[in-house]
Amino acid sequence: MKQTTNEWFLAAEDDLLAAKRLATDNRLTNVASFHCQQCIEKGLKAVIEEKGLPPLKSHDLFRLQLNAEIQLPETELILLGTINEVYIDSRYPSDFGLMPQGKPSLTDADIFIAYTEKLFNRLKNLIE
Repeated sequence: MKQTTNEWFLAAEDDLLAAKRLATDNRLTNVASFHCQQCIEKGLKAVIEEKGLPPLKSHDLFRLQLNAEIQLPETELILLGTINEVYIDSRYPSDFGLMPQGKPSLTDADIFIAYTEKLFNRLKNLIE
């Protein structure tokens, strides 16, 4: 594994850990969900790096997934799209980690974390 790939994966693991720790607090579900998006983004960028594909300066999980040449079933694409919605530029703190309907619930955060961990492990297994 390339050193840069490993660094992407380590950063992604930090985001997953942060999401898990934050998801127990109803006030922080938006921040936990944001870290799920960040974990997936960094995991996809790790795959892109390892495959030697052209890097993509994007935060859009769909664009990154396509660039990483990763196929996902429709049900996962729907969840990926929901998680993708929580990314808002941090220059707008009032919108940080929100979905169109507002703050994710504790249940939403738990679902996002479970899927994020599953996808992250799958991405790592592609490389290892």
